[in-house]
Amino acid sequence: MRPLARGGLRFAFYGRISTAEYQDAVSSRAWQVESAQRLVAGRGRIVVEFFDSGASRSLPWHKRPAAGALLAAVAASDRGFDAVVVAEFERAFAGGGEARRVIEQLHVCGVQVWLPEAEGPVDLDCADHRALLLMLGHQSQREVLRTRFRVRAAMSAQVREQG
Repeated sequence: MRPLARGGLRFAFYGRISTAEYQDAVSSRAWQVESAQRLVAGRGRIVVEFFDSGASRSLPWHKRPAAGALLAAVAASDRGFDAVVVAEFERAFAGGGEARRVIEQLHVCGVQVWLPEAEGPVDLDCADHRALLLMLGHQSQREVLRTRFRVRAAMSAQVREQG
């Protein structure tokens, strides 16, 4: 990490909404950016944003437009940021395995990943952080299954009630 003499670390923000037609991208992006800014307050500032609209969390990062662009930017020596911050684990990752792979890939390039759930940078050498990623990954997968169930149940009820 290269802390700047003035302003602290430079952060890239990553956010996502899955269904642009059912969610307001403007308000979703706004609350995610605000959450990320609270996390990095006093330690740096967000200098660039990567926001996927209409990309499922089940897609790996390299197949999401903004996440793929972020991965490409990380590899550049003149990337302009030192760390990546996300507002919520479930906005960025489908599971703990994917999170670990992305975090390791960024770490190789000298870029930390900051999560509110970790209250700062994720440290894969820390047993508590590895356990946190596993728990968050299971929670994220559980939410996918719950959402799928609710959508199917609602559709079945709609067919019964409305034909």
